Parts: sequence; C-alpha cells; structure tokens
Amino acid sequence: MRDPVAPGTVHSDSTGGQAARDVLNRFYHPVTLGEPESAESVIQINVIQLGPLTVGHFRFTGRATLVAAEGDAYHVTLPTAGRVMARRNGHEVTAGPSTAVTFRPGDPVYLRPQAPSAELDVRIDRCALESELAALLGHPVEGPIDLPAAFDLTGGPAHSWSRLIRLMHDELDHEASLIFRPLVAEHLCSSVLSGLLLSVPHRYHAELVAPATAGPPRAIRRALDAIDAEPDQAFTVADLARIARMSVRSLQEGFRRHLGCTPMAYLHQTRLTRAHETLRRADPAMVTVAAVAHRWGFAHLGRFASAYRTRFGVSPSDTLRRTA
Repeated sequence: MRDPVAPGTVHSDSTGGQAARDVLNRFYHPVTLGEPESAESVIQINVIQLGPLTVGHFRFTGRATLVAAEGDAYHVTLPTAGRVMARRNGHEVTAGPSTAVTFRPGDPVYLRPQAPSAELDVRIDRCALESELAALLGHPVEGPIDLPAAFDLTGGPAHSWSRLIRLMHDELDHEASLIFRPLVAEHLCSSVLSGLLLSVPHRYHAELVAPATAGPPRAIRRALDAIDAEPDQAFTVADLARIARMSVRSLQEGFRRHLGCTPMAYLHQTRLTRAHETLRRADPAMVTVAAVAHRWGFAHLGRFASAYRTRFGVSPSDTLRRTA
C-alpha cells in the first residue's frame, strides 16, 4: 500500500526574472524564461504539490517565453484568461480558456503567454500517471501515454476535469481546507490522474471506458479481508485492486455486483462501525469524539457526525455519553 500523499510546499509570490526561473525549475521543469521584461513586469505565482501532482496558477503582466529542452513529466496548461501559444513537435497551437495544451515526457516545452494572461499549469510525474493507468486497466502499459497536443474544455469529461483543477487552485486560499489533509490529498490526486486519462483520447482510452468484467468473489474477498483487518489504513481503490490482484475497474464492478456498493463506500461503512464500537466501549472522561473519528480515518469531524447520525440514529457524542 502506498503512503498517503502529503500536501507539499505551497508557494505564493509575485516576482520576475531569475526568481521566477527558480520557481519554475523547482516545481516544474528545468526551463529558460526568455524575453526578460521591463522592471515593472511581474509573474504572479501560486503553486501546490500533492505528491506526484503539481498545480500552479501563473499570471503574466508582461511578455514571456517558457522553454524546456525536454520535459520530464506530463504537463497540461489550461489558460484562464487571455491566450497562450504553445509548440509541440513543430506544430503551433494557440489556446484560450476553452482549450488545454499538453506536453509528454521527452517533448520540448515551448509556451508563450500573450500578456496580460493567466493559466493553470498541471505537472504529473510520469511514473504516477502511467501507474494510475496500469491500475485502472489491470495490466502494464507502454509509455509515454500519447496525450493529444490540445483538447477541448467546453464540455464532457474534460470540462469536468478542468473544474476539478480550478477547485484545487481555489482551495489554496483557505488554510483549513481539506486539501491539506493527507487522506483527502491522496484521493484528490488519484481523481485528477484518472480523470485526465478518462477525459482525453489516447491509445488506451477505448479499453479504459469499455464495460469492465466483475472480479470473482474470491478476489473480492481479498479486498474485503484487507478492509476488515485494517479499516483505519489510507486505502485507495488502486491499493485494494492490487491486494485483490485485479484492475480497479474489475474491483469496482465486482463490489457493485456482489455487494451493491463501491469499495470506498464499504470502507466508509466499516470505519463507521468501528467508530461506533469504540465509542460504545470508551470512557467519556478519557476519550473524545474527535479522537475516535481521527482514529478511524475521518478527517472532517462535521461530516463524520452527520454520517454517524444517518447510520445509527444518534450523534457520536450521544453514544459516548451513554457509556458513562
């Protein structure tokens, strides 16, 4: 099982010149920042890392050219204001808020924002995206994945995926955001990766969206046993699929067919049951509801209390006080 994705460095700055290059080199690729602007030109930068995923918002008030001889990861640029000209494999693409542009590992990166403009830049470690695809399919994949040079953001899954990226950026302004909880960050990171794979054409896309075969009961039982043994662990669907020795999609279909729920729903209900049992046995003078919730993997106390009341008809604090 993978360690939970811990939210990494959050960087926010208004800068230019060498300082901007340092930020780009640190969070993205080794790049050169061409056409130094006048002294008043500024690049406003806001970046967060969630393990293998980096999402940054860049606002350009002057002309700039970003060039990397060879990208070392998957990169998606989503303009949010103005336009950006990109070049991939000798072909030029001009993108605005309705279009995203991509670069694959090994591609030269060339971006020329047409100031004033702003964009969201998503960097995904090569191994992470290809491992996510392999887990979804249940077999190894040959990379790099042939993401298109550009794709439309105005509708369908790609539009939904772009909203997820914008949500991540919007949450950076809130210190108490769930995005800073490792358990939430883990699932959010996986959602971004799998969402991209489902949103754009590539050679594995048809297989990815085809109906999945349900995993056999014996394999599903391996996942159930893992959950029942350690429901407090930060399992992802991919973790459970590896334990069951099947693809993520077969695991999900197997749970739906044999249990009538998703793997994550089963995990959630198992955690609620364990929390209920712990509260019933606990001494209210020694234990708090918050401690029990966190013990069983619930990061948000309010949502835990709501789900608990729906399941058991009483609040967690009522259950705890009844032990007195």
